[in-house]
Amino acid sequence: PAAAGQLLVIPMEGSHWLSMKEVLARLSKRGHEIVVIAPGSKMLIDFLSIYELKMYPVLLRKRELQQLI
Repeated sequence: PAAAGQLLVIPMEGSHWLSMKEVLARLSKRGHEIVVIAPGSKMLIDFLSIYELKMYPVLLRKRELQQLI
């Protein structure tokens, strides 16, 4: 057993994030406060009510990033 805490998450795009979302959902249910920091050009990192999403500016726009991929 442990007390709920505060988590700062800086995820990568892709399957890393998709797996992490499930972990964050479980931690949220256990009472943890979660802040996710993501680039402004994020593609898969989306807003969910289980965490606070903060974005930081980047040089590439989402459209430009998608074209590169």
